[in-house]
Amino acid sequence: MWYWMLLLTGFGFAVAGGTVTITYLNLVPAGLSWIEFFILIRTRVECYFFPIGLILITTALILMED
Repeated sequence: MWYWMLLLTGFGFAVAGGTVTITYLNLVPAGLSWIEFFILIRTRVECYFFPIGLILITTALILMED
């Protein structure tokens, strides 16, 4: 049961972080360079939700015994 909670929490984090990252990606056509984009992504806490979510999903899938 706890593995499912970990999986769903990771999925929520990955969706939230991925959505925010894609939203910030819209700044590139508006004149932001790729280096400035990566600096912006690095300074935003909500963009770290995507890799954290992927780690939680991977951990939950590895730990599931079914």
